[in-house]
Amino acid sequence: MEARRVRDRILGTMQDGVLLFDGGWRTVFANETLGRLLGSRPEALAQLLPASLRRTVRRSVETQRPEVAEIEVGAPTRWLRATAMPAGTDGSVLLVVTDVTEPRRLDAVRRDFVANASHELKTPAASIQAAAETLLHVWRDDPSAVPRFAEQLEREAVRLSRIVADLLDLSRLEAGSELAEQVHMDALVREEGGRFAEAALGSGLSIDIEAGPVPVLLGSGRDLSLLVRNLLDNAIRYTKGPGRVVASLTTDNGTVVLRVADTGIGIPSKELPRLFERFYRVDRARSRETGGTGLGLAIVRHVAENHGGSVTVESELGRGSTFEVRLPTVPPRDEGSAAR
Repeated sequence: MEARRVRDRILGTMQDGVLLFDGGWRTVFANETLGRLLGSRPEALAQLLPASLRRTVRRSVETQRPEVAEIEVGAPTRWLRATAMPAGTDGSVLLVVTDVTEPRRLDAVRRDFVANASHELKTPAASIQAAAETLLHVWRDDPSAVPRFAEQLEREAVRLSRIVADLLDLSRLEAGSELAEQVHMDALVREEGGRFAEAALGSGLSIDIEAGPVPVLLGSGRDLSLLVRNLLDNAIRYTKGPGRVVASLTTDNGTVVLRVADTGIGIPSKELPRLFERFYRVDRARSRETGGTGLGLAIVRHVAENHGGSVTVESELGRGSTFEVRLPTVPPRDEGSAAR
């Protein structure tokens, strides 16, 4: 009896669902995880749902080999992988059920990322190739056309370089940030604002930096600079002159709050939930026209989360957007992808 209690305790704490049928298809054991994954614990094979699982169990007995099936259950949808294997010569079968929803989601994200990255890189690469091929033909016959195609080459090369740089930054940030520096956010915001002053002036925009003294953060100066830079760059790209971009820095209950507001084109409310996804663009044509890579806001989200913070956005179509980043003055301790 003691051995049985130990067995039940061990199997009961497993993250996988475990179900054992005897040679008469009656349930000998089913742990709580199985009931949670399938919605119930069947008393016999006939009660096992969905039907594809019953077929998997029977096939295992027929072939005397492990048989695997993947099923979709519940709402919201979850994916389960069920492995049935013979458990003796009397026809007993062991069924192990594993929730593979998250691994499938991550696989889908990786596939989408590779597909999107390939597509984004293909466009400027094709333009560079076309411009180079044209230059080979026109430099003798039509020298006046050379500057135009040379400018196209440079423009597409810069765009390609930006995409590659953002991909490298994003890849690095997904592995976490080194939270080891004393970062003065007020000085950092003023420095990044100064980088964009000339570009903003040329576009008929004003940039106002309202960065009063705030507590020093323990974090990554490189990554926080990247966060501020991408928010300012995004605001300027989607604000037509005459317009205004304001970056303000305040504190709120032990949190440093950075707000970047613009008077730009705004964002439709239905697009806001996906705004921080990689390669997601509200207006692809305008984004390509302005040189955006579709990765800037994903980088912002990763930097904020690596520092134990968050980023949100409020926007009204035609009236501008406000991005708010909240960073705790005390960083996280080795949680997930944060301090490493």
